[in-house]
Amino acid sequence: MPHFSNSLKLKYVKLGYQYLVNHILTFIIIPLMLATFIELLRLGPDEILKLWNSLHLHLVQILSSSFLLIIIATIYFMSKPRTVFLVDYACFKPPVTCRVPFATFMEHSRLILKNNPKSVEFQMRILERSGLGEETCLPPAIHYIPPKPTMEAARGEAELVIFSAMDSLFKKTGLKPKDIDILIVNCSLFSPTPSLSAMVVNKYKLRSNIKSFNLSGMGCSAGLISIDLARDLLQIHPNSNAVVVSTEIITPNYYQGNERAMLLPNCLFRMGGAAILLSNRKSERKRAKYRLVHVVRTHKGSDDKAFRCVFEEEDKEGKVGISLSKDLMAIAGEALKSNITTMGPLVLPASEQLLFLFTLIGRKIFNPRWKPYIPDFKQAFEHFCIHAGGRAVIDELQKNLQLSAEHVEASRMTLHRFGNTSSSSLWYELNYIESKGRMKRGDRVWQIAFGSGFKCNSAVWKCNRTIETPLDGPWSDCIDRYPVHIPEIVKL
Repeated sequence: MPHFSNSLKLKYVKLGYQYLVNHILTFIIIPLMLATFIELLRLGPDEILKLWNSLHLHLVQILSSSFLLIIIATIYFMSKPRTVFLVDYACFKPPVTCRVPFATFMEHSRLILKNNPKSVEFQMRILERSGLGEETCLPPAIHYIPPKPTMEAARGEAELVIFSAMDSLFKKTGLKPKDIDILIVNCSLFSPTPSLSAMVVNKYKLRSNIKSFNLSGMGCSAGLISIDLARDLLQIHPNSNAVVVSTEIITPNYYQGNERAMLLPNCLFRMGGAAILLSNRKSERKRAKYRLVHVVRTHKGSDDKAFRCVFEEEDKEGKVGISLSKDLMAIAGEALKSNITTMGPLVLPASEQLLFLFTLIGRKIFNPRWKPYIPDFKQAFEHFCIHAGGRAVIDELQKNLQLSAEHVEASRMTLHRFGNTSSSSLWYELNYIESKGRMKRGDRVWQIAFGSGFKCNSAVWKCNRTIETPLDGPWSDCIDRYPVHIPEIVKL
């Protein structure tokens, strides 16, 4: 009982400290205003009038001061960045025919890798601990034995995913193709000619003066890079709509060799895609779901280990695959540390920033062995969308950021239901939170993604209105079953 009593006291001391520091301006301003009001009452109207007359203000001085204030206000409002709204978004829902239960995946592995049973056993061990469920999907070309990763099949997958997401976005928002001013498509590993963005322009007959961009090779964090690019373009082009399409095309990148580091992506990556409508039009303010607050990007590519930790290369037999390094989690941790060092001052309340500063000074001056203070990001955000790159990624971030099971629920359930859908996974997670009816007006969302290079990118959104539970979308037919218990090991 004494231990419980002490921890309870400590909790209330911390709460009191947070309230005091975060509202320090209120505590200073209100007494000053009260003191001023009491003094004015004490003086009376005659004394106040006498004081005003003693200032000897001339009409020219009043007009000059007013003109100066107008100039300052004009400069401020003109230099203020344009607000970027997330009007709505749509996620691709793979057809049932593309589902890959564990038994199907392992049967295909045995047949494809029949000369190397150790590689089959390795994939089985990974799948058992992956956190994926029985309903994740792979494109049709991968269902063949052996797989048929042709250019035609890859284009077919791209058309299915991208056009389905775009059609859903048009339906949800009422957006017409001619209203799109900016188009950004990101797909890391499949970069055909003409580009995927050109494919979208052709399909929907977009305007000839559209500003289109195609990002490739930027990994799972490319979705937030696209958001950042769209934000910058919307600062330059007023009254514009930007559509961002995030996906990863699996067909040409299914590895059929025996290198273990290259077999890992086969077990984790699955079909997925999302289309997002951003706008700086003031007319979209009321119906927009979110407002973009911050984007913070961290690139560790100057370090050789970080640069090579996710690397596309040929194996000894000349088969191309994506190699994942054993140092990946350590490098991701360093990238996250750099990212939150920049993010912290932008989002954390004053109480957390002061604690962090005092601890830092204490370690530098008094004792380097002091445990570093980890800021409580739960004070800054109500919801967390952590890239569903794998169970280890989610576990590591939950531990480092001291998050509860509920905070990482959207990430774990997205990994279970859809697998690692690369750059689009963040939007499946956001849709999970909305489908659970948890997104309220004023709520803040932190999206965190990692990608090859090595990169850690963050986006902060503020909910513009309370979101009603969507009737359609990727979770519409299964949200009632979630959350589910995900065992440490699923015996196959």
